[in-house]
Amino acid sequence: MTYPTTSNLSPKLLLLSLLLGSFVVASVGNLYQDFDITWGDGRAKILNNGQLLTLSLDKASGSGFRSNNEYLFGKIDMQLKLVPGNSAGTVTAYYLSSQGPTHDEIDFEFLGNLSGDPYILHTNVFSQGKGNREQQFYLWFDPTADFHTYSVLWNPQRIIFSVDGTPIREFKNSESIGVPYPKNQPMRIYSSLWNADDWATRGGLVKTDWSQAPFTASYRNFNANACVWSSGSSSCSSTSPSSTSTNGGWYSQELDSTSQERMTWVQKNYMIYNYCTDTKRFPQGLPPECTATTMS
Repeated sequence: MTYPTTSNLSPKLLLLSLLLGSFVVASVGNLYQDFDITWGDGRAKILNNGQLLTLSLDKASGSGFRSNNEYLFGKIDMQLKLVPGNSAGTVTAYYLSSQGPTHDEIDFEFLGNLSGDPYILHTNVFSQGKGNREQQFYLWFDPTADFHTYSVLWNPQRIIFSVDGTPIREFKNSESIGVPYPKNQPMRIYSSLWNADDWATRGGLVKTDWSQAPFTASYRNFNANACVWSSGSSSCSSTSPSSTSTNGGWYSQELDSTSQERMTWVQKNYMIYNYCTDTKRFPQGLPPECTATTMS
């Protein structure tokens, strides 16, 4: 399935899209256009006429890719199917990041496990180079049996992590209490599959079984309703960012009561670590965003 991009719109529709705030919808269905394989010496492949991307890991090397575009706010979806079987020691990372010592970053990381034991979904948010905001979850399905959609909604007010449309985490803009928020640095999408058996599974106790290699993770159906950053400016109108409401409303989206209930259900039943409750880690006091009014 191919979704419209500005390159294949009719002249009338292209003019209409420009009038609606120069909003760019990144193409869906051609991973050749959207991503560049950055490392792995042939272990990363784009297949099926750009419909599928695979990353592989063996004892010699992992592999990775990054987006061709940089984004400053957006709703970004990708379907992943994770390494099946005994994936202990492996990490599949899928994240947004800027560059430099004060970088911003929005992380999904999938920590492999022994056959039959659940993956751990690790999330984190970095702002101005500071992270340490980990929340970890089990999933309520087998993420290796089929593709599932992992989404980041990032707007000036909040970051929402979702799985198959169910929100699992919200990080709100808490600049009013002195917490930096990612809002000024454009970010690319990155993904990699790599060996981290010194820490990934049971704190490093379980090592990677290389007899199971190569390990492979698969990606498809990328979609970015997003503001593309290029040559120092955004594709979204700076004078009327609210015009993005015509493209699904993500720029000002927040969780409605139903979504809030679904997130609460996930956090109650599947969250296994929350930095905001780790008083041993923060003996001088929990981070300031860890309050009921600013943190979910």
